[in-house]
Amino acid sequence: MVLITFTWRYGGSQVFLYGSFNGWTDQLLMNLVEGSAAVFQRIIDLPPGYHQESDSTPSALLREDTQSKLVSGFARSMHLEASSSRGLQLEPVMQLSANEIDVSRRRLFMLLSSSRADGLIPNSGKVFALDSEVAVKQAFHIMYEQGLAVMPLWDERNAKISGMLTASDFILILLKLHGSHSMLSNDELERHTVSAWKYEKFQLHAEVSGPMIPPNRRVLLQAGPDDSLKDVALLLLHNKISAVPLLHSPEDESCVQLLHTACLAGISKHICRHFRHSLEYLPLLQQPVGNLPLGTWAREVGGRASSRDLLTLYSRDPLSSALKLLIEGQISSIPILDDNGALINVYSRSDVTSLARSNVYARFRLDQMIMAQVLEVLDEASCDRCRTCTRFDSLYKIMELLSDPITRRIVVIDPNTRHVKGIITLRDVFNLLLS
Repeated sequence: MVLITFTWRYGGSQVFLYGSFNGWTDQLLMNLVEGSAAVFQRIIDLPPGYHQESDSTPSALLREDTQSKLVSGFARSMHLEASSSRGLQLEPVMQLSANEIDVSRRRLFMLLSSSRADGLIPNSGKVFALDSEVAVKQAFHIMYEQGLAVMPLWDERNAKISGMLTASDFILILLKLHGSHSMLSNDELERHTVSAWKYEKFQLHAEVSGPMIPPNRRVLLQAGPDDSLKDVALLLLHNKISAVPLLHSPEDESCVQLLHTACLAGISKHICRHFRHSLEYLPLLQQPVGNLPLGTWAREVGGRASSRDLLTLYSRDPLSSALKLLIEGQISSIPILDDNGALINVYSRSDVTSLARSNVYARFRLDQMIMAQVLEVLDEASCDRCRTCTRFDSLYKIMELLSDPITRRIVVIDPNTRHVKGIITLRDVFNLLLS
């Protein structure tokens, strides 16, 4: 048996609960939560299996939102699933109707459409930009020291933000130098400024990645403080980028101001903060991630299919394999496993800047440094990026974890063996929410 809390947040003088667990006959009175005038709850001890429930408020007028029809309660299916991970652990699994999913997406879409991008700007903090004439070596040392995976580039001559420098740039440079079969020297990274590297990058990107991956755009993608969060999220998704500069252009046409670097983590945090105390308003966020069409999964997990293979590496594999997978596989991170297939850590594009620590990149060949050595170089902040969950954890919990800017993916594991079952990224979540 498992205790399940049923909650109704939409007011009424009396609220009753009906369900398949009591034959749809007995009306169970839900109790008003102490200190609230609108929230009712009832806790029921239910056995494993499939159940349906419906909230009924005969003396209340219920309204979903300004664009919805009046309703008198809604029914849902509940599957209580037993797991042997910790004795008998029962997991509630809500089976949503297509209408409930559409309602959740519509409400999210309305929230993001009515919220402005300037809401992502913190009350206090620093905004970083790199001079585009800085040497590549110095630029990546700065990125490592500041713990940043992406930085806007400042064009002093034209007094504007001209582009973005990312961890992917560093990966491409290392792969280019690795192709010369020589040790990576400091001199080679000091020969080019960032602007010169960006100019040469287009052809190099095609050489390293192949014709299937188009070269990066020459036009700067940006957002303004008055843009909606919906538009910012779609800009990031459609262009497959991790962040955009938030720029303000004064009416007197003076120097453009860099306000913030907007990313999906900030938008996820905005959603979680807005719905934290009213999750019943968005049933989609209560769904276990294992029930949803998002993420990349191992083939043996529930027979589900993924659009791409789940790529992993072992701690004994060389760093060169990881860098090539990140670029050629168009992925942001790779789970690193021990010899038993258990998760050790995750290596991501943003972790590449840690190779600037004590000039590690200049002391090892990429095909001679194994991932176990690479992981030792990571600082504590990088290690904290490895967050895990099970497939029974809710989408809301995943979004809360992903709201941390240093956490860009969650690894789904078997809690007993720590074998990797899947991986969920911020992009996966927003593709689901805004599809």
